[in-house]
Amino acid sequence: VQLQASGGGLVQAGGSLRLSCAASPASGRIFSSHVMGWFRQAPGKEREYVAAIRWGTGKAYYADSVKGRFTISRDSAKNTMYLQIDSLKPEDAAVYFCAVAFKGWSTVGADYDYWGQGTQVTVSS
Repeated sequence: VQLQASGGGLVQAGGSLRLSCAASPASGRIFSSHVMGWFRQAPGKEREYVAAIRWGTGKAYYADSVKGRFTISRDSAKNTMYLQIDSLKPEDAAVYFCAVAFKGWSTVGADYDYWGQGTQVTVSS
């Protein structure tokens, strides 16, 4: 499965951004049993789990650090996942990666099977 993340950019603190992650139809489908997730990695820091969504039910999971500000969603017809980021903080600046896990929900990156290339989010204060 090929994943393409997009939507990053430079935003002022307090602003909003919506990231997208599209699964290429030619490379495979996202099935209802799959989970798609977002991770982020800031310079000099380890990759961090952000949020995930069960493709079939739409049930969402969030890291405590982003609860209430981030909203994950998906459009099954478009094979696309979204991450709405509101009230951006400087500490949200990172490269955001999307990924798909075939075996179910996890906060561990190693449990995800395919990854997108990442999209940069920069927050100005």
